[in-house]
Amino acid sequence: MKIDLGEFNGKIYNLMRKLGYHPDKNSGKNQPSFSKPLKGGKFPRFHTYYLPEKKQLNLHLDQKAARYNKETDHSGEYNSPLVKSEAKRIKEYVNN
Repeated sequence: MKIDLGEFNGKIYNLMRKLGYHPDKNSGKNQPSFSKPLKGGKFPRFHTYYLPEKKQLNLHLDQKAARYNKETDHSGEYNSPLVKSEAKRIKEYVNN
């Protein structure tokens, strides 16, 4: 789910920490990546990439670790009620 951060001009790392997210060092992409576990373990977790040129977050829910053999088995949710609720929480925080 795409989340537009509008006129956000702060540091993305500070914003994400305030929202309960931690930098994700194993993202494998050039964009900053952050995750927030839902329970005590590593999964399930909210996972987001920051697209600085668009001032946008790309949020999804990882149910389990991805397996990359010949196929991608991601088990990600992009528009579930839980993801929509988290996106709303982030938008409200940024707008206040």
